[in-house]
Amino acid sequence: MFTGLIESIGRLRANTVQNDGISRRLIIETSLAAHLDLGESIAVNGVCLTVVEQDETAFEVDVSPTTLNLTTLGHLTPGSRVNLERALTPATRLGGHWVLGHVDTRGTVRSIREEGDAHHIEVAYPPRYAGWVLPQGSITFDGVSLTIVARSDDWVKVTIIPHTWEHTTIGDWIVNASVNIEFDVLGKYVEHLLAPYSGRKEERP
Repeated sequence: MFTGLIESIGRLRANTVQNDGISRRLIIETSLAAHLDLGESIAVNGVCLTVVEQDETAFEVDVSPTTLNLTTLGHLTPGSRVNLERALTPATRLGGHWVLGHVDTRGTVRSIREEGDAHHIEVAYPPRYAGWVLPQGSITFDGVSLTIVARSDDWVKVTIIPHTWEHTTIGDWIVNASVNIEFDVLGKYVEHLLAPYSGRKEERP
């Protein structure tokens, strides 16, 4: 489990196809590498992955076909910057919100507007997820915990403060960029638990 507060920005060294022809191995350079243990979880652009190799300068993770289809990781190229967060511990301050690293869908940046030191960004998403998007609620873009400031049935708006702009990969975004989205897990569980009593079937994967 994660908080959505990015610890470091890593840089992709390699994105290679595995022997099965469909899985990928990512090698990511970061100052966090020396502190990682084999088998531990790490969020890469909001995707929970397992460290399978590491040394002082980089770590490696395997990405399954399912994750490649659902997220943006398969489109990363060498040199791409990625948001990194290690799993939280019982003593970690929960400054963001509960983030599982289980991406729900991909969204598309539809506008970026600068206002003073802040940036207002609108991200389009599939309308079937609209029930999980609440004004002033939490949402995760590429692993970054953010607050929804406005919404529609197919887009959300967030405001990015200078610190987040400078210390995450959001500052690299351009219009039409694809981003990983994880909706607030609390809403998902509430909907799942209430579904038998509401007469409405759960349609989302």
